[in-house]
Amino acid sequence: MPDLNTKNKSSRIDKFFQLLDYRMLVPVAVLVIIGLVVLNTVLSSGYGAVIFDYPNNFYKQLAIVLIGLVAAFIICLFEKPTLRLIGALIYGVSIVLLIYVKVDGFRPVAGADSWIYLPLVGSFQPSELAKIGVAMVSGPIFAQIKEGEISNLQGFAKVGLLYAIPFLLVITEVDLGTSMVILFMFLATLFVWGIKWRYILASLAGVTVVVVPLLWQFFLSVSQKNRILTFFFRGNDPAASYQIDQSLAAVASGGITGNNSGQYVNVPVKESDFIFSAISEQLGLIGSALVILVAGYFIIYTLRRAAQIEKQSYSSAYVMVALISSIAFHYIENIGMTIGLLPITGIPLPFISYGGSAMVSNFLLLGVLLNISMDYKLSTID
Repeated sequence: MPDLNTKNKSSRIDKFFQLLDYRMLVPVAVLVIIGLVVLNTVLSSGYGAVIFDYPNNFYKQLAIVLIGLVAAFIICLFEKPTLRLIGALIYGVSIVLLIYVKVDGFRPVAGADSWIYLPLVGSFQPSELAKIGVAMVSGPIFAQIKEGEISNLQGFAKVGLLYAIPFLLVITEVDLGTSMVILFMFLATLFVWGIKWRYILASLAGVTVVVVPLLWQFFLSVSQKNRILTFFFRGNDPAASYQIDQSLAAVASGGITGNNSGQYVNVPVKESDFIFSAISEQLGLIGSALVILVAGYFIIYTLRRAAQIEKQSYSSAYVMVALISSIAFHYIENIGMTIGLLPITGIPLPFISYGGSAMVSNFLLLGVLLNISMDYKLSTID
C-alpha cells in the first residue's frame, strides 16, 4: 500500500499549477508590478538606501522579488507536518535574532533599533520573520483549544506566551508599528476563534491604560513623541510635521490620473514607508484606488478561503487569519499614515515598498497561504 504522504507530495508536484491559488497569487503580482513601476521612478530620482545608486538599487529590488517568489513556490511543496516544523524553526530563529538585536550595536536608521547585520545579506529586520513564526506556531494551539484537546486556561497560557515574547522584544526596540501588528494578529485570531468583541475591547482598553503611559515615559524617543503629538495637533512642531505635510502635497499633486510634469514632491523615505505617496503622485486617484481595491480583494478572498478551510482544519484556518490580518494591518496603517488619517509608524506597504526584509518575508507569508490553500484544493480533488 503506497504511503499517503508520498502520494500527496507527488500530487502536489504533478498538479502544482492546477492546485496553485491564482485568485491569491494574481493580486499580489499586480501589486508587485505597480510597486516596481513606481519604484523605478522614485529610485531614479535619488531616493534609496544609497543615494544615486540607481539603477543598481532597482535591480537589487527586482532580484529580491524573484527570490521571494521562488521561496513562496518552494514552501508550497511542503506537507503539513513539515510546514509546521518550518513554522517552529522560523519562530525560534526570529526570537534568537530579536534578542541579538539588543546587543549587536547595529543601527542603520534613526528610530527603532530593530535591525541586525548579516554577512552576504546585509541589514535585516528579524521582526518580519517573527510575525510569520508566531502565526504558524500559535494556530495549532488555538485549534487544540477549540477542539477540546487542552483546557482554555492551558491553551491561552501557551498562546499568550508565544505572542508575548516577540511582542515584548519588538515593543522595547521601540518599534511601535510592528508591535501593533503582532497585537492585531492575536486579537484577530482570538475573535475568529470565538471571543466576543466586547471582551477584546475591554482587555485592549485595560492594556492601553497600563502600557501607553509606560511607553511614553520610559521608552519613546523625542522624535517618536513628536510624531504622535503632530498627529493630534497638526503644526505643533513644524519639523515633525514636515514628513506628513510633504506626503499630503505629493498625494494632492497626483490629481486624478497622476502628475505628468516630471517635477515630484520631496518626501522622506518615499521609496519605503511612504511609497503610497509616490503611487498617488505618479498614478493619481485612479492608481491609488487600484492599489486599495487589489489589496482589499486579496485580503477578503484569503479570509473567505480561511472560512472554507476552517470546516476541515481549525489549525490551518487560524494560521491564515493571523497571517492575512498582519498584511491587512500594514495596508491600513501605511496608507492611513500617508494621508494623515493615522499616526506615522515605520511599517512598509506589503509587496510594494523598497527593502529586502519585508519583501522576502511577505513572499514567505504568501507561500504559507498558498500552501494551505493548495492543501484544501488537493483534498477536494482526492
